[in-house]
Amino acid sequence: MKEAIHVTIIDRENVAHHLEAPTDMNMNIMEVCKAYELPVEGTCGGMALCASCQCYLESDTPLPEQSDAELAMLDQAFHVKENSRLGCQIRITEEIEGIVLRLAP
Repeated sequence: MKEAIHVTIIDRENVAHHLEAPTDMNMNIMEVCKAYELPVEGTCGGMALCASCQCYLESDTPLPEQSDAELAMLDQAFHVKENSRLGCQIRITEEIEGIVLRLAP
């Protein structure tokens, strides 16, 4: 099992950040962004209740289907696109190695 994977986060100034994320700490994308001090609020603490960690999936990385809670939150959020996801709902696993995400405005 890999100890870490690589993810790319494109910030709101269009700068790509190539990050290493541990696979053994049960983290999600929002937490990784906060650890690297990227501008993600995560106001609700990862409960899919605020959409402040919304991002756009820019790679062909397969992700689990969105939960009802994630879909409901995105239904109320601004700047939602077809590829919108909540960073707090994307778990750090080996399966998402190389994922590319762009932070929503």
